[in-house]
Amino acid sequence: MLGLHKGRYRVRVAESDDDLRAAQRLRWLAFIGNRGGESAAAADASLLDADDHDTRCLHVLIEDQRSGALVACFRILQLPSGAEIGQSYSARHYNLSRLRGFRGAMAEIGRFCIHPEHHDPDILRVAWAALTRHVDDTGVELLFGCSSFMGTQTQDYEDAFAMLRARHIAPRRWLPRVKAPDVFRFGRLLRRRKPDARRAMAAMPPLLRTYLLMGGWVSNHAVVDHQLNTLHVFTGLEIRAIPPARKRLLRAVAG
Repeated sequence: MLGLHKGRYRVRVAESDDDLRAAQRLRWLAFIGNRGGESAAAADASLLDADDHDTRCLHVLIEDQRSGALVACFRILQLPSGAEIGQSYSARHYNLSRLRGFRGAMAEIGRFCIHPEHHDPDILRVAWAALTRHVDDTGVELLFGCSSFMGTQTQDYEDAFAMLRARHIAPRRWLPRVKAPDVFRFGRLLRRRKPDARRAMAAMPPLLRTYLLMGGWVSNHAVVDHQLNTLHVFTGLEIRAIPPARKRLLRAVAG
């Protein structure tokens, strides 16, 4: 079960239309309303980030137990194997035909976001504790999704992309191929760039940084998403590849 209480936070699954709208509202604030100059629009509670994929997913809410405020959310699409990966949100942006051969259960983690006014690193830790419990309860063997960099200016993230190219490209047997019309092919374009490790890690989204620390891998190109004003890379994490010490740590937090 995804229900979890840790410190000042609780994790639960959305149970009502109001819960779903709260998640969609937070997603709008994080991905769209958090852009510069949109403070007036941010006061309009009717503005939501919603799509047709929402109806097929489990929506996870992370709330502050003291105030009841929603501080983070994400959605999960459970798939029995790679044969169904074409049903995922990621498949709209990437050619994932190679992953059709993945035989184990999969879970797509999507629209992960933290409220722009909340910066407690424990929020991300609690999210991973909930995901750990979900993986253990459902037998998931691969977590995947789109990891987003805010904005669409690739030059802002060249060190991060160069590090991804040098250290974290997916194994060829799973490597996503290009499908989206607007992409940044950092696997080709940054072949000669040596990343500055400090700048690279500073620019890396926190969720992606955590995936990589556990042995995750990424596509060799980023999709330019003008709708959400992000650059995103396909990200995969094979559960069996997570170092044993990190598994023990995650399970200790989830317990």
